[in-house]
Amino acid sequence: MANIKSQKKRILVAEKRRKANASFKSKMRTAIKKVRLAVEAKDLPASKECLKTAYSLIDKAVKGNIQHKNWAANHKSQLSAMVNALEKELSAPKAE
Repeated sequence: MANIKSQKKRILVAEKRRKANASFKSKMRTAIKKVRLAVEAKDLPASKECLKTAYSLIDKAVKGNIQHKNWAANHKSQLSAMVNALEKELSAPKAE
């Protein structure tokens, strides 16, 4: 345990930030999961709405140094590709 007052404060602040970051990461992962579930359910309007929310949370994570910018770019690309593929699948004429 630290003896110096400023180090004791740093320990408290670091723990507080760790908890806040963990909570935010959980919220972000849930948003990503909702996009994937909406795509699997072939619900285009819901998937687009969830995609907006996920994009926002991912960008905030990068801005707050919670996630790396390349991680964010990869995930945003994957999610948009999934939604675009669903849109293309649903808009294609049915061949019988």
